[in-house]
Amino acid sequence: VPSNMDVAVSSLSALVASHEGQLTLRVVAAIAAAALLGFEREKRGKAAGLRTHILVGLGAATFTMVALEVEAAVGGVVDPTRALQGVVGGIGFLGAGQIAQARGDIRGITTAAGIWLTGGVGVACGAGECFIAGLATGAGFLTYSVIARLEREAIGGDDETQ
Repeated sequence: VPSNMDVAVSSLSALVASHEGQLTLRVVAAIAAAALLGFEREKRGKAAGLRTHILVGLGAATFTMVALEVEAAVGGVVDPTRALQGVVGGIGFLGAGQIAQARGDIRGITTAAGIWLTGGVGVACGAGECFIAGLATGAGFLTYSVIARLEREAIGGDDETQ
């Protein structure tokens, strides 16, 4: 007779192996990766922080998964890359809204680039390419934290005015 733990593990394994389980994992991965990137912006008090990054990553993953699901449902008649073009354009529009010019300084470029990266990470998660998403998230987080610190210490730069 299987124990309760065996039944729970078996049920969880079946869920993860199912199509719905795979989609759920993609959504969770997009949220987690976007949250990591957004956390740094939130910590610095930027307008596009944790919630914005999570929503961008989740939205990009959702559009990607829907495009792939529609393609599968109609037998490859639909080109899912057309949805990706819309995602990239829409995220670029959001990022452009973060860039402002004041007193000769241009501000918000790093945040805009981070929003764009978060969208790419969301697309990768939505496509099931979590390894690519992990690499990009790690590189983005290192850029936000380590490289920003080196930049400030070495040249006295502000990560939002370059």
